[in-house]
Amino acid sequence: MIMGKKIYPFAAIVGQEKMKLALILNLINPSIGGVLIRGEKGTAKSTAVRSLVDILPERMQVKDCECSCHPLDAEQACCDCLQKISNNEKLNVIKSKMRVIELPVSATEDRVVGTLDIEHAIKKGEKKFESGILAQANRNILYVDEVNLLDDHVVDILLDSAAMGVNTIEREGVSFSHPAKFTLIGTMNPEEGDLRPQLLDRFGLVIDVTGESETSQRVEVIKKRLEFEKDPKSFIKSYEYEQNEIADRIEKAKEILSNVVFDDSILETTAKISTDLGVDGHRADIVMLKTAMAIAAYNMRTEVLKEDLKEAASYVLPHRMRRRPFEDSKISIDMIVNKIEENIK
Repeated sequence: MIMGKKIYPFAAIVGQEKMKLALILNLINPSIGGVLIRGEKGTAKSTAVRSLVDILPERMQVKDCECSCHPLDAEQACCDCLQKISNNEKLNVIKSKMRVIELPVSATEDRVVGTLDIEHAIKKGEKKFESGILAQANRNILYVDEVNLLDDHVVDILLDSAAMGVNTIEREGVSFSHPAKFTLIGTMNPEEGDLRPQLLDRFGLVIDVTGESETSQRVEVIKKRLEFEKDPKSFIKSYEYEQNEIADRIEKAKEILSNVVFDDSILETTAKISTDLGVDGHRADIVMLKTAMAIAAYNMRTEVLKEDLKEAASYVLPHRMRRRPFEDSKISIDMIVNKIEENIK
């Protein structure tokens, strides 16, 4: 958790291995499409997301650019960077880590999309834009706590931006656009209400978390929390080596990912289990394969195995299946595993 500027280390989180892996997989391959973490209060959901700060990978970006534009990607550049590129101006380039940008559940439309100064446009004949959260989120992680409580209109804006990778603002006949490609991470307590199906499907992965049930694990949670509160600086220092190990492993996995391959049986099974389980559309198939490839890369392999597909399916399919009333997610996951076993010998 955040205490001033002290952030609880990702490596110090007890248990919750599926949640931690889901977050890591999105760092390895952001095109997986983000993750929704559902669970009761006090299950380290927000702690895990905010603790990503210290293990996020570095990337090239234009210095002082509000959209964190990549200096070599003119197609995804904001207006300011594009103008400099067109004028053959030299871009100041820095290497910096991805960031976690938080979207408050009470955020207004203007705070999210930004604002256009119409008076300035009329008087000066030029657009003046003040960026919002979506500009800051470009090429970063957009984190929404209590995502199920977001205003419906803000949800629609997020859906549009997530689908198009662009944020467009229109006021009084004046329009402005900027890139808004982000990894969406949401957390929620199901007791406080459900999430709209359109937004639920937008998350590549969904994880359901519960509190630790083993006494020894619960004791460990208490001990570490109290140690952190007593001396956060020393506690963070004690996990520095493990934090660096995780960060290095993510970097290596990103390098391996482009070399990961799979045979036809993996591809056919991916498509078949989605069909057999009544999953709508093709997003699930694509995300399942991308997730399996990221799992293989994280395990330092260049070939997708049956076990990778099993694990990927448990993150990707349950929330997309047509579940019968009162049927729990454990039944859904068991059905998925059985389908994979039937199709991959």
